[in-house]
Amino acid sequence: MNKDVLSVLPPTISDILLSFPDEVKGQIEEIRIRVLRPLEVIASGSPLYPSVKGAGEYIVQKDDARFILNQLSQYSLYAFEEELKRGFITLKGGHRVGLAGKVILEKGEVKTLRDISSFNIRVARQTLGAAEPLISKLYDNGWKNSLLIGPPQSGKTTLLRDLARIISTGFPSKQIQPMKIGIVDERSEIAASIKGVPQHQLGKRVDVLDACPKAEGMMMMIRSMSPEVLIVDEIGRVEDCLAVREAIHAGVRVISTAHGTSLEEVAARPALRTLFEENAFERCVELIRGSKPGSVKQVRTIGKRVTVKIQ
Repeated sequence: MNKDVLSVLPPTISDILLSFPDEVKGQIEEIRIRVLRPLEVIASGSPLYPSVKGAGEYIVQKDDARFILNQLSQYSLYAFEEELKRGFITLKGGHRVGLAGKVILEKGEVKTLRDISSFNIRVARQTLGAAEPLISKLYDNGWKNSLLIGPPQSGKTTLLRDLARIISTGFPSKQIQPMKIGIVDERSEIAASIKGVPQHQLGKRVDVLDACPKAEGMMMMIRSMSPEVLIVDEIGRVEDCLAVREAIHAGVRVISTAHGTSLEEVAARPALRTLFEENAFERCVELIRGSKPGSVKQVRTIGKRVTVKIQ
């Protein structure tokens, strides 16, 4: 188990995780901790409910939650309060702790969370090289405006992160030169920055706006950092789509993701429809939940009757 994850867990839970066989520990994706309910560990997409010898399934206690909160808040009380508004905090190494509890509102907006009773620790694993099979599909005398579509946990962000690394680093064997990348990381998942420093390996030509709304962030990047390619995760709002259009009209390449199971499903959404009517995206990568993150169903050229399947 990763030491950065173990550092925020109470001994009662960390000891259970360390007792797992090595092959299971290496496949852990999420650790879901809910007060007064069984500890849940998701490995290879399947839930596990570990038992304590002679006591059955381990039931999470209030002291466990208190320990985790104390560990998390050591990073900075102010920063912790700010991240509570968003419902998650990022750990060193890019791991992410989602939080749920009582929402405190102020003037109709989320001010903070109290009485936190649920934690979801998502174990980060950067998969270097995951996007290499896509290079020949998304690069043709330049990177194409591309949209990665897939259901939850299909590896959209894994591929997007690796594409950012490849574009920033270049790919000499295919005579692809490194380019300036601007990442607008609204949910702190692509770069997983802590105090502005990305925790993932992204190459040397990357600038990151962390925890910034996508629409505002794309315009900020264009004005201030002159990126050649913009990377954004999970577009879906009207303002996101307007910003994508503005970026493309400004001559900036855009690579993004969207939840869905197919190009047709995503293109039918009212907020996104205009982008597809204008053929803003030139490539669509459809993903499926497979044995590994980033399993590609097919790559499609939008606006033409061309579908390229990746074997």
